[in-house]
Amino acid sequence: MASNLAVTSAEFQAKVLESPIPVLVDFWAEWCGPCRMIAKSIEELAQEYEGRAAVYKLDVDQNQDIAMQYRVMSIPTLLVFKGGKVVDQHVGAAPKQALAQLIERNL
Repeated sequence: MASNLAVTSAEFQAKVLESPIPVLVDFWAEWCGPCRMIAKSIEELAQEYEGRAAVYKLDVDQNQDIAMQYRVMSIPTLLVFKGGKVVDQHVGAAPKQALAQLIERNL
């Protein structure tokens, strides 16, 4: 995983909730097969939407407080934040185009 995409509990407020642009957060874990399946797409989307939307990956094993706060029960769970609130979500692996639409409809 590209380390610049990682977000932790300590950074969540500043990087996600206070972001002036929409933020896609991929709630994932190292042991999760479907999470690994979409990892490359997530990294590509982060580059493609740079400046228009932020993309981060939050490891649910290392940041359980945030995962619990947003009631993440299955992974991967992708939440879109805008103005500090969840405005869209997708649970499970999906093709890159579907993940891009998640961002597009919230720009």
